[in-house]
Amino acid sequence: MVTAAAYAAMSADGPLEKTTIERRELGPLDILIDIKFAGICHSDIHSARNEWGGTKYPVVPGHEIAGVVAAIGSEVTTHKVGDRVGVGCFVDSCGECDMCVAGEEQYCRTGVTGTYNAKGRDGERTQGGYATSIVVNEHFVLSIPDGIELDVAAPLLCAGITLYSPLRHWKTGPGTKVAIIGFGGLGHVGVKIAKAMGAEVTVLSQSLSKQDDGLRFGADHYYATKDPGTFKALRGQFDLILNTVSVNLDIDAYMSLLALNGTLVELGLPEKPIEVRAFSLAANRRSLAGSMVGGIPQTQEMLNFCAEHGIGAEIELIPASEINVAYDRVVASDVRYRFVIDTATI
Repeated sequence: MVTAAAYAAMSADGPLEKTTIERRELGPLDILIDIKFAGICHSDIHSARNEWGGTKYPVVPGHEIAGVVAAIGSEVTTHKVGDRVGVGCFVDSCGECDMCVAGEEQYCRTGVTGTYNAKGRDGERTQGGYATSIVVNEHFVLSIPDGIELDVAAPLLCAGITLYSPLRHWKTGPGTKVAIIGFGGLGHVGVKIAKAMGAEVTVLSQSLSKQDDGLRFGADHYYATKDPGTFKALRGQFDLILNTVSVNLDIDAYMSLLALNGTLVELGLPEKPIEVRAFSLAANRRSLAGSMVGGIPQTQEMLNFCAEHGIGAEIELIPASEINVAYDRVVASDVRYRFVIDTATI
């Protein structure tokens, strides 16, 4: 077994605490990664606090992992010791169903194994990236190109692919008008990627408090949704709207902003069911869809794309001792734009 230092939630209402965990022995197809940086995703907080239910304690969160290969199994062919690598939201799948064969492992018909708080195929619970090391099957280990620093690459393993996948699926490119709802950890990365794809990009945020950043990161337009004139001014404008927020919105109002054949894609996961009138769909042949991260091939494609275009997340690098403070700040929307843990401080 491999012993790692880590930060874990011991209960739903307690702080994360420093601890030690055991990683599995290196198998023939496994890679041992020295974790250098781990991003904090809002999903980590939901899981640590059992807000979605099903959390088994203790749990080590973290599915935005960047590090360096420390050792490889005897049959590994994809990476070598010293390679810069990353791990995202899942660490296993059946590998045999049509989804997995197509490189859409996130939709595996028997279910993917999450990077943390999941039961692995060996029967053991998975523990995530708020730790000094992790052992992962080579198929789920991604190469981080030299063009991206590891600390700003870590959030791309969740936030980056969450935006990149729908932008690719709905064929974003020159001539496409894209709106992004929310300008936080997800939204700011989406602006950078959509702009690099050649789209005309609009941010729809509650206020104009981050407008300067939005325009600096590549947005062509920035509107405050609290302004009653915004929805009237933008009616029927967009080919694609990506909703990155996890609160319930007036979806009918946002559907009215879609052009003919336009699509609104839900990326955030609000607690309550989404309500939409049938007329909002029928008018202009609009669609309401969803998307969840991306498969391994597309995640690698995303990392290569970001390296080529100089895209990284905007981060606040913190020591592990500040994780609990960072959690409270994320909930209060007090971060620009993603916290990343320096795991050398664990």
